[in-house]
Amino acid sequence: MTIPNKRIAILSPVAWRTPPRQYGAWETVASNITEGLVARGWDVTLFASSDSVTRARLRAVVDKGYEEDSDVDPKVAEYLHISSVFESASEFDLIHSHYDFMALTYSRLVKTPVLTTIHGFSSPKIMPVYQRYRDGYFVSISDSDRAAGLNYLATVYNGIDLSLYPLRRSSGDDLIFLGRIHPDKGVHLAIAVARRSGLPLRIAGIIQDKEYFREQVEPYLDDRQIRYLGPVDVPGKNELFARARALLHLNTMPERFGLVLAEANAAGVPVIAMDNGSCREVIADGQTGFLVNNVEQAVQALQRLPEIDRNACRERVRQCFSVETMVAAYERVYATIFDLEGKRRHEARPCPTI
Repeated sequence: MTIPNKRIAILSPVAWRTPPRQYGAWETVASNITEGLVARGWDVTLFASSDSVTRARLRAVVDKGYEEDSDVDPKVAEYLHISSVFESASEFDLIHSHYDFMALTYSRLVKTPVLTTIHGFSSPKIMPVYQRYRDGYFVSISDSDRAAGLNYLATVYNGIDLSLYPLRRSSGDDLIFLGRIHPDKGVHLAIAVARRSGLPLRIAGIIQDKEYFREQVEPYLDDRQIRYLGPVDVPGKNELFARARALLHLNTMPERFGLVLAEANAAGVPVIAMDNGSCREVIADGQTGFLVNNVEQAVQALQRLPEIDRNACRERVRQCFSVETMVAAYERVYATIFDLEGKRRHEARPCPTI
């Protein structure tokens, strides 16, 4: 498509740096969109923490992410950060927000249209905000993660930078888990699969629920079969992918998208995922992994891993979940918004006097 002469503001979260050093899915996606748009010639300004890395213009009022600096008060950082983009709204043709429900409360105070990518609904308690601003512009990151009544323009799947995850053509021996250490992500189920199968399991990610870790993960760590490695960066992920037989993603809540599913597949690693939420959209059952409903089915799926073509795993990511595919989809959404806004301005013009 022809790139319009439009100025785009990307509002990234400030929990972590953009892109994050380790954990930070929303910051990862905001970064990938920013860099993808810049590569395609768009005029982009990224609003993020000042230590962020980007080829776009960077504007920051927060030095470091509040999860990375205990001296930063999260609410102070968030309000300073969100207000900064809306105070300069007139400089942009579109504000693309990745800041959940909070930024919506500013959206009617400016004339610049606001597109919100909804990365997930963290709690039913936030839904009154979405319902109040339901006539805004929204994008979902999977068809399964939608709320009734919102003005969705499209589903745009998250895209990853394939150059960060080289293809591993041969299988390793390990089962791996990558993600938040939280009941929602089913680490305890991954441990159960490892114990039943006798295969080694390597666990990596931030501990988000300390009690859960202490009670359902830590007792099974033996530094031999089951090991916890802590949070890992991209090189750390690739070390795990190089040794991986499969990624276990046995989520107990509906998955919103699951970046790690695409990252593993990009490296050629099959995924065994719970058939819950968006996993059915990201994983092609029997082609890039297997969808299961319980631990027993996951153990059985291990026997079928030789059926998976690692090249096919990467090719599907290239087609469906690459940065290029994602950015092209957002360009279409932007074009829709600019068209709608142009029609509204035309309709709002006063009739000429005779």
